[in-house]
Amino acid sequence: MPGNSQHDYRDAQLDQHLLSTLFRIQTNWHVITGASCSGKTTLIDHLADKGFQTFPEVARQYFERELAEGRTISETREDRAALTSHLYGIWVKFENGLQADKVIFLDRALPDSLTFYRFTGLNPNDILPDCFQHRYASVFMLNRLPYLKDGVRAGDDAYAAYFDSWMTRDYSALGYNVIRVPVLTPEERLAFILDRLPERGPI
Repeated sequence: MPGNSQHDYRDAQLDQHLLSTLFRIQTNWHVITGASCSGKTTLIDHLADKGFQTFPEVARQYFERELAEGRTISETREDRAALTSHLYGIWVKFENGLQADKVIFLDRALPDSLTFYRFTGLNPNDILPDCFQHRYASVFMLNRLPYLKDGVRAGDDAYAAYFDSWMTRDYSALGYNVIRVPVLTPEERLAFILDRLPERGPI
């Protein structure tokens, strides 16, 4: 695993004392997460087509802007730990700017950063307290699809398996009932999620 730290945090457990922290704000937000190439973006697009408020993945937006400005993915990822920390800061500002009472579907959420921190050699417990700022209404973890690289993805199947495992464990450790979404057609996945939403507020 890559990393710039003298410590190896790739299998770091979350601090049990910190996990007793109380959530500050209950939200009406629903998290769509999973390993790369699990179909998140397709599902988010389907939800948007149905009239739900959605927000795309912060990291993908960042990479696409960098590519548009002429930087390569390799250049952008040259210092992975610094990049992970930078993206985390963007994520915090983004979630702090959302209205807690609005129904919003997020392509990933702040706790996903715990796994990204591990993977890049950073201590996930350094950011764990921030994961209690907002409590999400539900968390859907998409089962993995065959891994396909594109202009942004740079991992492989082992990379995807690592993220699938740790993200599931982290959200569960935070007290969420992680709902696994099986490999179905996009329309069937959409129906699966909508059938399992808690009582909804206004869109």
